Formats: sequence, structure tokens, C-alpha cells
Amino acid sequence: MAKVLILGAGISGHTAALIAKRKLGKNHQVTVVSPNSNYQWIPSNIWVGMGLMTPEQVKFELAPVYKRQGISYKQALAVSLHPEGDTKSTTPYVKIKHIVGTQKDTEENIEYDYLINATGPKLNFAATQGLGPEGFTDSVCTFQHAAEAWHNLQKNLAKMEKGERQTFLIGTGHPMATCQGAAFEYSLNIAFEVKKRKLDHLADIVWISNEYELGDFGMGGAYVKRGGYITPTKIFSESVFSEYGIRWITGAGVNKVEEGLVHYETLDGEYHTQQFDFAMLIPGFAGAGMKAYNKHDEDITPTVFAPNGFMKVDADYTVKPYEEWKASDWPSTYQCPAYDNVYAAGIAFAPPHAMSKPMQSKNGTFIYPTPPRTGMPSGVIGRVVAENVVAKIKTGTKENKHKASMGKMGAACIVSAGYGIIDGQAAVMTVNPIVPDWEKYPQWGRNIDDTVGVIGLAGHWMKLFMHYMFLYKAKALPLWWMIPE
Repeated sequence: MAKVLILGAGISGHTAALIAKRKLGKNHQVTVVSPNSNYQWIPSNIWVGMGLMTPEQVKFELAPVYKRQGISYKQALAVSLHPEGDTKSTTPYVKIKHIVGTQKDTEENIEYDYLINATGPKLNFAATQGLGPEGFTDSVCTFQHAAEAWHNLQKNLAKMEKGERQTFLIGTGHPMATCQGAAFEYSLNIAFEVKKRKLDHLADIVWISNEYELGDFGMGGAYVKRGGYITPTKIFSESVFSEYGIRWITGAGVNKVEEGLVHYETLDGEYHTQQFDFAMLIPGFAGAGMKAYNKHDEDITPTVFAPNGFMKVDADYTVKPYEEWKASDWPSTYQCPAYDNVYAAGIAFAPPHAMSKPMQSKNGTFIYPTPPRTGMPSGVIGRVVAENVVAKIKTGTKENKHKASMGKMGAACIVSAGYGIIDGQAAVMTVNPIVPDWEKYPQWGRNIDDTVGVIGLAGHWMKLFMHYMFLYKAKALPLWWMIPE
């Protein structure tokens, strides 16, 4: 009996667990370790943050689903990786710490034959002084954060109802944060809600981002087909923001937050402040913080993990100039080069480099987005990693036949721009590939026939449909495996 251990139960880890168990059956063991008791459909947290959905509508308990599927589940935190075992045994294991129940704070070693690290990101609020729910800004990164954001946002809306002008600051809260798309989406929903209440004359909505220009989204921007014309995402995004009455600050690295005041540095080396009454700023991401040790109990963390805490995989991490970066630098199997029975899926893998051009302020501060790896790419990677592990167990092959390079993979993103069956809107963007390939597509960096951008009511219906469809799939309800990632 083979033992497959999966760390994390987000989009990538949960996908990998369901697929691995379905294909391996009862003869092999699949175990999931996650500090979270719930699965959450993160793309809908935006609606929780606007009071349009409750947390219960975007989450469900993991334990009943895993029990029904025959998957072992432990609500615990992965502490350290021991891929060679230790002085007592050569069997690899992960040390975990239980965080609930009678075993709380106790440690346990979970042995494995194959490990899938899908721990996702650590929300690194601490990297920016005063950032986050424990500081002076809100977040929509979890359903709990989103619910709190809505609680606080209502206070600002109530003040507007009394005639008080309010400033809403939305964007990124660290010079190298990612997930601009989520913040972009939230800013549009605030603008939509304010206008629906006929309070837009009292609202100043400000976008602040580390992007060199609007529409970069951490993927170096894109050229999209829109209305029969080829348009840069810069123009696309600027037109949407102009329509929604949002002004923008780009090339800005937020370095400190005080009550009602953000401090930031711009690429020209200048330091500025921006007042706010309500702020939702995305933090920087870091790895989960696991350590790795060899059989002699020597620290090999730098061998297995990059400095940012994400796991090294089959990517080209050679340090080279931006002009020499290639789509082929990106991983395709997500196998750890140091240990061939270890994989990293979703956000847990270390990117070889950014997609956006690295920018430094005149003071030497790096101000640019790190690569986004959320949503659809995470699900696809989770599936591919699980399929390779299953093939190895069933056939004994050492080859990874299933591949999913972000340099070859397409993706679709639906950005809510206002909730409503009749008057809702969403911007639909597709790119192929995700990582621009200037060798294959020298004119646009991507296949222009597969890269489009439109906004309208149909997009809102599509996002709403996907909310229910993907929750259905994640709950492993009948024929769930027929729904694509």
C-alpha cells in the first residue's frame, strides 16, 4: 500500500486529494493535513466582502467530504519535512503539530511514499507595518477577513448616508505583493455599490498598486481582443476605472500604514502619503515556513525551499537578466529536484522569476508584482501532480507524463464588477499562455486569438454559475470529476 501525503486543502491540494483517491482506490492511502477545517471558494470572498454572500455560502467542512471519499484528514500544521527519514528510520515523513481537540499542540510524524506540498501562501501582513486586520486595513484573502471587511465597510456607507465624504483605498499593501486581480475586483464592487446607493458624489475611490502601469496584473500585462480591436490591458483597465470613477496610483510600494494614512514610495524615489477612511490592501505572500532536515538532522531548508519559503521544483532558477527570461524557465511537472517523490502544487512552488519586468525605485527598493498562481492554474497543477503520482504508484514509472507549464497553459479570469441578476457586470479575461512567450509569439507575447477581454452582464452570470459549479465539484458530489479545473 502506497501512502500519499498532501499538505494543504486549498484549490490545488483539495483537487489533488480527490483525484488521487478516486484513481488509487481503497488499496492505497491518501492523507490530507491542513490547519483549516473548511474548504473555501476564494474567488467568491469578494462577494462576502460586499455583504452579497455569507461565509456559509463560500465554504464547507472538509471532514465529512474526506470521510465519504475514504481520505484520511488531520487538522494540523506541517512543521518540518524529513525527506530522508532520520537516524532511526529511512522512511520519509513530515512532522505536524495538531491545532485542535485533545491532541492540540502535540506533534506527530506522518510517513509518506509521495508528498504533495500544497500549503499555499502565508499572508505576510507583518512585512508591512500596520497592514492587515490586526492593523489598520482590511483584507478579502479569507472568508473571515472578507466578513470583517464588510462589517467595517458598512460603517463607511452609513457615514455617507449622513452626508460625510469617504475615501476608499484599494490595492496592494507591499512593494512586491501579488493578486492585483482580487483588489481590482473589490474596487469595482465598491464603486458599483456606492453608485447603486446614489452616493458616488460622496466617494473618492483610489487604487494603489505596485504595478508599473495599470493592467499589469503581475503577468506583464497583455494584449486582448476587444470589440474587434487589439487593446493593451493598460487601456482596458484605465477605461474600466474611468467608467467606474476610480483614480489610480501605480508604481507605488506601500511601506507603512497608520490609522487612516498609508505611506508609500514611488519608482521615482519620492515618498508620499494617502489618506483613507477604509482600506483593503492585499499583503505580500510568503511560503508556509516549513523547515527541511536530512537523515542526520541537518538543516537542508535552502536545498528544498527558495528564500521566500516556496518549494523549488523543475524550473530554471538561474539568475539572468530580464531580457533572457523565457517561458521555458517555468516548471511543467512541479517535482522537487532534490527528492523525486516530493512535489509542490499551486502557490506552494517557487516561480523561477516574475512575469512583470523587475522595477527598482531610485532608492533601490524593488517595486513590482510577484507572479500570480491562484485559481485555475492552481487547480490544473493539482490535478497534473496527482496524476503523475498515481501513475508512479500504479505502473512504477519514473517518468512524469502529465505536464502543465504556465508557459503553455491558458487561463480565464472573471472579475466581478457589480452583483445583480439584471444589472450585474463582470470583466472576462482569457490569456494563453499565462507566462508570456516572446519566442513563440514575438508580436504579442501570447496567442492573440485566445487572449480576449470583455465586460458585461454575461460575465456576471458566468462567475455566478462557476461559484456553484466549482463548489459542487469540491464537495465531490455525483460526477464531480467531469467538471474541468
